Amino acid sequence: MMDQIAQLREKMNTILIEDKATLERFRQDFIGKKGSIAALFETFKQLPIAAKKTIGPLLNGLKNEAEKKFKSAASILEAVAPAIQQPVDVTLPAFGAAIGSLHPLTIVQNKISSIFQRIGFNLAEGPEIVGNWHNFGALNFPENHPARDLQDTFFLQLNPVQLLRTHTTSVQISTCTDQSPPIRSIAVGRVFRNEAISARSHCFFHQVDGMYIDTAVTFSDLKGTIYHFVEAMFGRATKLRFRASYFPFTEPSAEVDIHCRLCQGKGCTVCKQSGWVEILGAGMIDPNVLTNCQIDPEQYSGFAFGMGIERIAMLLYQIDDLRLFSENHLDFLRQFKGCLGFSDGAVFAK
Repeated sequence: MMDQIAQLREKMNTILIEDKATLERFRQDFIGKKGSIAALFETFKQLPIAAKKTIGPLLNGLKNEAEKKFKSAASILEAVAPAIQQPVDVTLPAFGAAIGSLHPLTIVQNKISSIFQRIGFNLAEGPEIVGNWHNFGALNFPENHPARDLQDTFFLQLNPVQLLRTHTTSVQISTCTDQSPPIRSIAVGRVFRNEAISARSHCFFHQVDGMYIDTAVTFSDLKGTIYHFVEAMFGRATKLRFRASYFPFTEPSAEVDIHCRLCQGKGCTVCKQSGWVEILGAGMIDPNVLTNCQIDPEQYSGFAFGMGIERIAMLLYQIDDLRLFSENHLDFLRQFKGCLGFSDGAVFAK
């Protein structure tokens, strides 16, 4: 049998594969199920164990050589195969480059930033990983506040405390400690909270936080600023209301609602049949917060507000599922190619 292996190897090495027909014959003759090597393996099964130990490696080597030669020849023939020439119509217009679009949250973020920058607010940014003081302590959160619990906040380490910020107000603390009044600032960025993912909530979202600190700042200044924002973002006909509320870092505090744009104030699942949708929280900055930032509350006062960009985008574009913003469905995102003009009712995604 050793002579048969040698003869088959010599025959295999003399074959010159120049085309696909020769390649196919080589496959059938040597490595096919009915080829010469397969026949040798059938004979090999009948040999005594002692002979198998000697002939087995030789037979396997022959098989490997045949497969290697077949694959090498196939690769060469594939590389040199002439390409099929398609007729070219030189009168056809050229193919244009595919044009993408901004993400809807980016569009709305830029719009919000532009509105406030036009009335004198500066744009501030900060890290997404912060310490306990910036996220809670300086903002007048008591030690037993529920937001400090592990169930609500993503803590990265506890000694010292490092966490994923739960609001961009932490950026404003850095702004207040680095600057002296008057301060007009908006902070934009991503925030994180340990919430169940649904059509109305997610474990991360984007937020705009604003503040104005100067001498003799009043609640009337806050209301005027919010009215200006709502008019610029949603139109002059938008109905608006303030509701008394509570936040640890503002006093007095209020939540701001507008008429639900999905149902035009008639009541739907998004507005919980009330006809109103909350868009932001606001209030006068608590004197304790000013003191924590080394600002004299006897000399200065200020207001602050914060809003979720997703909530604004859902109302602006009549989107009823928060998860669409982060699931990267191209059919959804392509709708926003022509939305830089912010025309009312431009996009409907349900």
